[in-house]
Amino acid sequence: MAVPSTQEITQLLVAWNNGDAAALERLTPLVQAELHRLAKRYMAGERQGHILQTTALVNEAFLRLIDWRNVEWQNRSHFFGLAAQIMRRILVDFARARRREKRGGDALFVSLSEAADVAQEQSADLVALDDALQALEKLDPRQARVVELRFFGGLSLEETADALGISLSTVRRDWSLAEAWLYRELSNAVASDK
Repeated sequence: MAVPSTQEITQLLVAWNNGDAAALERLTPLVQAELHRLAKRYMAGERQGHILQTTALVNEAFLRLIDWRNVEWQNRSHFFGLAAQIMRRILVDFARARRREKRGGDALFVSLSEAADVAQEQSADLVALDDALQALEKLDPRQARVVELRFFGGLSLEETADALGISLSTVRRDWSLAEAWLYRELSNAVASDK
């Protein structure tokens, strides 16, 4: 399958938004690969043996996206930005639920052949990043959104500017400031855990 153009995806999103059911059928395979790439990127940061698999994350995110009846899809960047936000939410909710479990919440689920290779979960985790992003959102919502679109959505600087309706130089500045702020917050969180 040829790589779909940004314009093609945008046109299908708008058509779907206007009630064209056939547009959703044509859109689904086009966005599947991109959603899978985003999910794979997310899952790469998770520990080995994580119960939630890449395909399950893609399916859950897609089901939530197509269930949104009142969203007016502006373009490809808007769609994938929201998809990234939904995937982040799914993973964070999953991580928080596992932390709350009274027994076996930290158990690793692996096959016997993988058991020898399983490493413990890394100390820097998704929940800490989500907490830091929520704190940033209270200080500067636009910077938090830039991070979400760039880091979680995999959008370029230009796509981020387009999705947010701001200039490229503003995105660059917000990205730089947010990156430094998050680095400091996450470093402080790791230092306080020791």
